Amino acid sequence: MVKYTKIEFLAACASTHVRDGENVFGGTGLPLLAALLAKETHAPNINLISEAGFIDARPGEVPLSVADSRYYYGCSASIGLIETLGFLLQGGRIDVGFLGAAQIDEYGNLNTSYIGPFESPKVKLPGSGGGNDIASSAKRLIIMMTHDKRKFVKKLDYFTSPGHLKGPGSRKKWNMVGGGPEVVITDMCQMDFEPETQKIRLMSVHPGYSVQDIIDNVMFDLIIPDDVPTTPEPTEEQIRIMHRLDPHGVYLGKGD
Repeated sequence: MVKYTKIEFLAACASTHVRDGENVFGGTGLPLLAALLAKETHAPNINLISEAGFIDARPGEVPLSVADSRYYYGCSASIGLIETLGFLLQGGRIDVGFLGAAQIDEYGNLNTSYIGPFESPKVKLPGSGGGNDIASSAKRLIIMMTHDKRKFVKKLDYFTSPGHLKGPGSRKKWNMVGGGPEVVITDMCQMDFEPETQKIRLMSVHPGYSVQDIIDNVMFDLIIPDDVPTTPEPTEEQIRIMHRLDPHGVYLGKGD
């Protein structure tokens, strides 16, 4: 049996949703590791793009920020932030973007701004950054986050980035270029979105968890299909590649 941590599982699982030949906004952290893993395995022809303007990046190790010089290694071009977010992203030329969140609702809308009341928040978060641009304009969105009941809420404390807004037709009403979130990957399960309602639907459950575990750890009525498969486990090759890409355990950590 292949031994892996929850974080390794999360990154490996996310990588499988990247398709060969896509323009990918990888950002930093686990999403970037997932994109690099995809490039090293089943999707060698993806074009990895940094918000800071590095095009077709090929870093040997995971960069620590979107402007890290590691992104520069082997890239085809280095342009500016305005051109990247404007011409590429808002122009509808990014196929897939990755985002994380502190809170998500049943339509995939995200909060990365604060927890608690606006006047006196319990926790202040980084805010949007390029998150709203990515959520609004990428053709599809992969959301990665650790699973905690407090994160899967009926109503966001703050609406930072759009998912499917209020359901079918909402994004078109506001003339958004992108198609919205396609999948939500946590350390417990995978979720997608039911086409008819655009609400979150359970897609698969990771080994060691049950459907009831997932139901107990969301604060809204989760759509449950009749048949919920078990998520495939990461391979030994995927684990080896991830540790080569993150040799110091910056994102993978030192293990559970």
